[in-house]
Amino acid sequence: MPSVFKTLLSHCTLLAAMTAGVANAQAALPVVPLTAGMFAINAEVAATPAAREQGLMYRKAMPANAGMLFVFEQKAGHCFWMKNTDLPLSIAFLADDGTIVNIEDMAPQTEDNHCPKAAIRYALEMNKGWFAQKGIKSGAKIGGLPQAR
Repeated sequence: MPSVFKTLLSHCTLLAAMTAGVANAQAALPVVPLTAGMFAINAEVAATPAAREQGLMYRKAMPANAGMLFVFEQKAGHCFWMKNTDLPLSIAFLADDGTIVNIEDMAPQTEDNHCPKAAIRYALEMNKGWFAQKGIKSGAKIGGLPQAR
């Protein structure tokens, strides 16, 4: 029985280390100030393939005016899903000038595709309902976008 306990303890330690690694990787993302009309947003920037793949997975909470900005090198129909994502989110797909193309609400732990209605280079994820609560709709602009590389 002691060897089973040691194996279990070893697996728990490994899981804790992996979880800490995910949290550290997420904490390392740069943050940019964005605006949506009179509202300020602090957005983590996911501009690398690894950062975009990780996104907001495994997060348990996000501050009210925080979000994640996804920046892609190429304009395309970049679709999103919510696998391993515990937070209910709303996503705004953004044209190069910051104009919101469309907004979708996304349920946690689902694999439904949420896609832009036009080719985009930017997407902004916020807590679910954030855009609607602020009266922000398609056609509004998000200011402060970093230049895509």
